[in-house]
Amino acid sequence: MPTLIDLRRRIRSVRNSQQITQAMKTVATARFKKAHRSVVERGPFWHTFPELAVSLSRKLDLPEHPYLQVRQEKKILTIVITSDKGLCGSFNSNLLEMASRFLQEKKESSEILVIPVGKKAVNFFKRTSYRLEKSFLDRVEKKVKEISHELGRHLDYLFVFQKIDAVYVIYNEFRSIIAPRITLTRFLPIIGVSDQSGVGYLEPDWEPEAQRIIDYLLKFYLKSQVQHFLLESQAAEQASRMMAMENATKNAEELISDLVLLMNKLRQASITKELLEIQTAVEAMRQQGE
Repeated sequence: MPTLIDLRRRIRSVRNSQQITQAMKTVATARFKKAHRSVVERGPFWHTFPELAVSLSRKLDLPEHPYLQVRQEKKILTIVITSDKGLCGSFNSNLLEMASRFLQEKKESSEILVIPVGKKAVNFFKRTSYRLEKSFLDRVEKKVKEISHELGRHLDYLFVFQKIDAVYVIYNEFRSIIAPRITLTRFLPIIGVSDQSGVGYLEPDWEPEAQRIIDYLLKFYLKSQVQHFLLESQAAEQASRMMAMENATKNAEELISDLVLLMNKLRQASITKELLEIQTAVEAMRQQGE
């Protein structure tokens, strides 16, 4: 049975933890607003640009671009994006579980290469037998442009020179504050959209030639989509951390209430015991006086 002093110490400890979780929630909220603004502002570009680039390349009478060539998947590369830090609920664990299932399925028919992004992913895949092509960890959120540029250039080299046949990306896509959506997408080769839109196509005048412009557009698409994956993951991470810290703060408040109630019961029991002892002593003295 805990004593009153033990309960007071525990209440003080839980209250200190509650203050920490509340502060972390405030920080996560500020970071979420910044990440969410980046996702919302660039969302229309990210979702419409692939259709534009692929549609143009399909309509022009040009040699098929290497990014559009679908090959048998003998060797695939998978990019897995997690966070550097924890305390964000099941944000990382659910994604890594899905990545493990996907890679296990692909392992039967293809050679697997992995590029983990984020400290949690890097530490996880270091304990597996998968070959790490590259890895990015430590302050990923501060290096989005640098990582997207380096990763885009590396993917271009691997895919154009047919060192890999497909690129898959597994990341948390921000959909709502309540819960992110784990997304698995085939990034390369780029799958063309349907051209049966019923809209007439007006042949533009190209300056410089169309082949150079299409090549530039598709390479720009590659880098911008990598940036898209990273920023979506960061927005989802901060939203998950914000919700996790809010739940932790509420749980701490409930625990404090339970401990205070228990402490009051112990205090009342102690007071009742003392009153009984006093009453017993008074009764004993009265009997001796008689």
